[in-house]
Amino acid sequence: MEQIKLYPLKFEPIYQYRIWGGRRLANLLSKPLPAKDPVGEAWILSDRDDHPSKVTQGKLKGKTISQLMATAPEQLMGKLSDKFKRFPLLLKFLDCQQVLSVQVHPSDQLTKYIPKGDSGKTEAWVVLETGEKAVIYAGLKPGTTEDTLRVSLHQHKVADTLASFKPTVGDSVLIKAGTVHTLGDVVVFEVQENSDVTYRLYDWDRIDEKTGKPRDLQVDKAIACIDFTKTAIGPVTPFINSDKPIHKEKLIEDPHFELWRVTGQYPFMVGKEATPRVLVCIDGEGDLECDSEFYPFNKGEVILLPAACGACPFVPKGEITLLEIALPGE
Repeated sequence: MEQIKLYPLKFEPIYQYRIWGGRRLANLLSKPLPAKDPVGEAWILSDRDDHPSKVTQGKLKGKTISQLMATAPEQLMGKLSDKFKRFPLLLKFLDCQQVLSVQVHPSDQLTKYIPKGDSGKTEAWVVLETGEKAVIYAGLKPGTTEDTLRVSLHQHKVADTLASFKPTVGDSVLIKAGTVHTLGDVVVFEVQENSDVTYRLYDWDRIDEKTGKPRDLQVDKAIACIDFTKTAIGPVTPFINSDKPIHKEKLIEDPHFELWRVTGQYPFMVGKEATPRVLVCIDGEGDLECDSEFYPFNKGEVILLPAACGACPFVPKGEITLLEIALPGE
């Protein structure tokens, strides 16, 4: 594998059953959904031991992102190759047909609550679809304390302590570690630290039909991870980088990742010299050019642009909307 020059890499989505999921990801991804079950998540780029993403095209078809990180780190990660042993981000599409559990993720500093080999979890969403009951809960209402939160849990009135807003398509939201949050009746793109550490505070008293039981809660650990200063989180105000001939705006700037949205129908550049970038097509189609080869890119697909590719031209076929994600430390 070391002798194969890396190229723009596509990956097969990994579908995940979730009690709160639905069937709307069929409108976004070409891979058929598993029959009948509610699908809550499609992991579109994952370097997790239990669910590593596999390349779908070219000479490296069938290889996992984990194998590439191990055998071609300089080509893949460039100047970041000594910094990460595994790919530091996890990318997903979520179909939140029902409201998720009220939950919190630990920060990187709360090592007591992070399993060995994992990290904290800051994440961000871009809203792609909304339903009539669409809601995002992000942060506590000002003045909420551990005592008032525990009382609301006992009374099954947790929503009374949560700040919320009605999202619209295009909204982006940054959920820093330590923020109490949940969302419902939306389809979102999610980028996060490569972590699967979640502590459930409350699950709306529902029963999992597969087990006939409520899902486990981790109330004490969740409360220990809450940053009570994180209140009333709303959509991020985008920063416009350019408006002609294409519209490029920075949606998220955080130490763990940066996220841009590019919309237009004229050619533009993506990627950066000596560092990897991730591209996600959320609407339209086009071709990515790298080393005189063209790579078709369609709605719902992800491309990992290795550091060895550098900056590359992208040629839309009509109107397109792409997300571009930078890794930490670039």
